[in-house]
Amino acid sequence: MGEANNNQGKHFTPVGSMKEAVFLEGPQSRWKEFTFLLKVMWQFIYGFRKLHFVGPCVTVFGSARFKEDHPYYTLAREMGSELAGLGFTVMTGGGPGIMEAANRGAQEAGGVSVGCNIILPHEQQPNPYLDHWVDFDYFFVRKTLLSKYSYGFVVMPGGYGTLDEFFEAITLIQTGKFQKFPVVLMGKEYHKDLYNHIQGMVKNKTISDMDTDLFLYTDSVEEAIAHINRYGIEGFKLKKRRRVRPISILGER
Repeated sequence: MGEANNNQGKHFTPVGSMKEAVFLEGPQSRWKEFTFLLKVMWQFIYGFRKLHFVGPCVTVFGSARFKEDHPYYTLAREMGSELAGLGFTVMTGGGPGIMEAANRGAQEAGGVSVGCNIILPHEQQPNPYLDHWVDFDYFFVRKTLLSKYSYGFVVMPGGYGTLDEFFEAITLIQTGKFQKFPVVLMGKEYHKDLYNHIQGMVKNKTISDMDTDLFLYTDSVEEAIAHINRYGIEGFKLKKRRRVRPISILGER
């Protein structure tokens, strides 16, 4: 027999809003499910109104756990700065670590910095480098908003959440639910086993050769920026748009 699973028998405490956890337990009363639907609808409306004028974004995904002195924090900060230099609003999950670094780089370069923050009991508080942010109870609402306004995605080193966001983006592009937005997988050493696994998927024909073209795998900020410029700005013919005055009564900023 093999070694016992070290996690066997451990009790895992759910994190985040219990509203989502309760909903996912299974069928509830008709009233509870109706009120849940109203709450979700309100969070979408709230997010749409708050982010309506943020402009074309690039979303940066990555771990909340890297500190300021970590090389990946430095890399994300540089990436945020360069994205702002292209004219993009830099959007993140709004928390610390990689997210903070990218938002910080954008602010330091004079760009716009935005966060979609998930309400969690630990790790996730809005970082101090955000011009605008919105708080969400539900992961699926937050993930939709992180994608809705973006013309590109940069995936920095991270954990389960980061990989979830990476694979969701390329799956939606692969299946034609998204247009072919540029996706950059940054950190060759960190992601080498993931990249090799993807090559194994090609070998086993669970994805096609062309599916590996859905993202750029690199360590170079310069190469990443050139890729986003080519497929994000030139590919979608983006231009700086006329400034539209927000309507405060609608919750716009």
